[in-house]
Amino acid sequence: MNGNTPMGAGLGLKAEHYDQAWACHAEGLWFEVHPENYMVGGPRLAWLARMAERHPLSLHGVALSLAADAEPDATHLRRLRTLIDQVHPALVSEHLAWSTWRGQYHPDLLPFPRSDEALARIADNIQRTQDALGCRISIENPSHYLHLQGHDLDEIDFLAELVRRTGCGLLLDVNNVYVSAYNLGFDAANYLARFPAQAITEIHLAGHRHDAQGALLVDSHDAAIAAPVWSLYQQLIARIGPRPTLIERDGNIPAFDELLAERALAQATLDLAGALP
Repeated sequence: MNGNTPMGAGLGLKAEHYDQAWACHAEGLWFEVHPENYMVGGPRLAWLARMAERHPLSLHGVALSLAADAEPDATHLRRLRTLIDQVHPALVSEHLAWSTWRGQYHPDLLPFPRSDEALARIADNIQRTQDALGCRISIENPSHYLHLQGHDLDEIDFLAELVRRTGCGLLLDVNNVYVSAYNLGFDAANYLARFPAQAITEIHLAGHRHDAQGALLVDSHDAAIAAPVWSLYQQLIARIGPRPTLIERDGNIPAFDELLAERALAQATLDLAGALP
């Protein structure tokens, strides 16, 4: 990959779009993948390495379980380091969540109380991860669906302290903020206004839906980005300036051209901010 290639708006790389993604020359285009799908090697890895020669890549992990009451799995870190050394991603990120517990694996990104104890444990896990991978990682703000007890810090302060202690970056998912604000009853615009801009390395945009009872919003990644999320994103970029922005779509995958059209909206926002003094 050309290290000087600017990263504008990107797309999640899907197998059904490989040929079109390879052939696309949209300026600033980059692709993000879950590294767990490529750490086993084989044809998928060979294709990803080929893609890395043309477009910047971002590795967005879902399995490190950094908020668990345990150190990150050493074997997983070694395999992830091997992948990083093979495809040289521009960005590496993980979730502020846990998914493993005493040898049991849960197919979800689960919440935790933001206690002082959790802060120390997660900061240590992030530092261990960065040391093992030989690179900085970014941490994504989660989606919330219920009020938890036991918080010592609010989420913004918790994330800012992780950055201070470890030097990690932050991946700001605007849809996660909107979904959480709706479900927990806080102001999304105020949350974004407080978010530490200097630490943001990447932004995610995605679609959501109501749950079966209509009481909650679910960060489903299976629909177009909603108008209120676009509005929050535009306000954010006007404040902090252009940052690499991903259009996430993991269900009801549309045609590649439809995703490119959504990407173009994000790219236009980035271009406008970049042209401002």
